[in-house]
Amino acid sequence: MNAFAAYHPTVLLTYFLSVLVVSMFALHPVLQAAALLGGLVFCALLQSRRRTAADLAFYLPLFLLIAVTNPLFSHNGVTPLFFLNGNPVTLEALLYGVQIALMLVGVLFWCKCYSKVMTTDKFLYLFGRVIPKLALVLSMALRFLPLFLRRAREVRRAQKTLGLLAAKSRVDRIRGEMRVFLAVISWSLEHAMALSSAMKARGYGLKGRTQFSLFRFTPGDGVLLGVSLALFGLTLAGMATGATRFAYYPRLTAPPASPLGLLALCAFAVLCALPAILEGKEWLTWSFCKSKI
Repeated sequence: MNAFAAYHPTVLLTYFLSVLVVSMFALHPVLQAAALLGGLVFCALLQSRRRTAADLAFYLPLFLLIAVTNPLFSHNGVTPLFFLNGNPVTLEALLYGVQIALMLVGVLFWCKCYSKVMTTDKFLYLFGRVIPKLALVLSMALRFLPLFLRRAREVRRAQKTLGLLAAKSRVDRIRGEMRVFLAVISWSLEHAMALSSAMKARGYGLKGRTQFSLFRFTPGDGVLLGVSLALFGLTLAGMATGATRFAYYPRLTAPPASPLGLLALCAFAVLCALPAILEGKEWLTWSFCKSKI
């Protein structure tokens, strides 16, 4: 599915920044839960079920680790649940740890979605003329880890085929992995130098250099940009006025129910669900067209 990724890069960057800003700075548990659920669903739509299951197998223990660790080191709060080595483990510290875990895992999911949707050509289209050198460095840095892991898998498979990783000794396995690591590091440095030389030979970053692009801002892009900014603005209004303020220390303090607070929570939930809504609309349209064939 790539209905959402087909929108203009400006719209996509604005959307991701809107979601990430609220996800990183809001303390309300409903906002954090909406961000986590929206990121998880969107990530599941962008990749295979096996990859999603592998991500959950990694993020779930991370979530539990963060949620349990905070009350062990922070003893603030007025509601002790039990005492551990003479230190109170409070309800407020436990819930605050859950909130931190929600925020971290949600942001990680959205960052992964960003890396899959905002490809290098989109990033260079947005910033190649304004900050060409920094844009090139950032695009290479964002692509470094996926390329590094892919190349490591290729080298590891080649080493196994040659029988160089078949040793059962732990020392031999470590040596084999070191050979893989050194080979990938050498390839990465060579690739970076070759890419920079190629971009320089093509005149990248020179004044007056034209740039070809297939991206065109359409009325649909304008509608999505307007909807995203409106929902983001409603969420910010609720945060700025304290309608979504939520305190954990010294005791749990929720804001009084208000129309603006409810509107802000619903707006952010819809904002996080926009990619899934658009992908679902595309799937229904495609299914309807196939049924008419």
